[in-house]
Amino acid sequence: MLRIPKKKFRHHSLTGRITPDTLYRAWRKVRANRGAAGVDKQSVQRFQSNVDQNLAKLLKELKRGTFSPLPLLRRFIEKGLGKFRPLGIPAVRDRVGQEMLRALLAPIFERLFHDSSHGFRKLRSCHTAMRELMGYARQGWNMWIVEADIIGFFDNISHKLIYDLVAAEVSDGKMLALLKKFLQAGVMEGTRLKRTRKGTPQGGVISPLLANIVLNHLDWTLHKYGFRFVRYADDFVVVCRTRQEAEKALELIRRVIELELGLQLHPDKTHVVRVKEGFEFLGFHINSSTVRMGQKAEDRFKNKVRQATTRHHNLDAEVIKRLNVVIRGTVNYFFAPFTRNLAQFNELDRWIRRRIRCMKYKRFSLKDNCWFEDKHIRRLGLVGCRECAIGYG
Repeated sequence: MLRIPKKKFRHHSLTGRITPDTLYRAWRKVRANRGAAGVDKQSVQRFQSNVDQNLAKLLKELKRGTFSPLPLLRRFIEKGLGKFRPLGIPAVRDRVGQEMLRALLAPIFERLFHDSSHGFRKLRSCHTAMRELMGYARQGWNMWIVEADIIGFFDNISHKLIYDLVAAEVSDGKMLALLKKFLQAGVMEGTRLKRTRKGTPQGGVISPLLANIVLNHLDWTLHKYGFRFVRYADDFVVVCRTRQEAEKALELIRRVIELELGLQLHPDKTHVVRVKEGFEFLGFHINSSTVRMGQKAEDRFKNKVRQATTRHHNLDAEVIKRLNVVIRGTVNYFFAPFTRNLAQFNELDRWIRRRIRCMKYKRFSLKDNCWFEDKHIRRLGLVGCRECAIGYG
């Protein structure tokens, strides 16, 4: 396991920074993100109806160190191909407490993070990660790529590792105890309470920050040995000029992830690949000639369109409105300065129009193209993928 050196200077008295104003700012962020109710079935709207009293009670408990979070509510979201990702939904009051803790810890660790870490940081995003990766391509670095996938990263991080890494920078006993409470709150699956002995739940407000704190050691180890990389949360690639260099990088990654961080690399999804063969990163498929929407991302997009264009439903303005939201969101993400692949969007537009014709006539027939032409579909207000992309360009 990773040996964490003790530091002479550590931040203390973070509890004193919890004030009504800072707690209210935390509540505003939780309110803006909305989200489902937790195990107590209290929604954001219900919490807001008595917000002053709720925040006053929460402030008192956080100050005294008597705050005790409720178990998380287990929900599953589909990943595709019949696979599901587990989410842990905290109660609203617990989300406010987590946001408060995140706001206190983030400035401390932000100055320690590597510049090539882009996930869940201010002024950084998937697009800034892609721009850095494309910058390496222009410099001739990414002839070879190390793709690495950590098995169940969020679900398998050691609680002791998280606690020790935070305690290396923070000495406030109440805040460290609060962090431990959040990590060990448990998960409610149906009517059964399941204890959490490891991991930080996807869906928790503080989980992204904790993920960056854990993987920051990997970042600086790669930097120490002279490797170029781009990381967004647990999704990362290392760019190399030769296969030998890539093999050395993979060996280093395996040592850090498995021996020092106590996690496991996926044997089938961790490998060295030439750029011309193509690889996946942040939903994009990248090779030496093009950058396009990856197959998994395209499948997820089509599933959303299918849900909006169920054949036995009527074609009306509400259907077009839902489709436009899906199309704009997808194109906004995938059509950026580093990709101009309109051919894929043209094909998706044709597929969407077929879905609309099937919905209108309750059948699939190529003859319907003559009866319900593209110009009629455009008059309904549909924003095509290509049209939307050109608008962004």
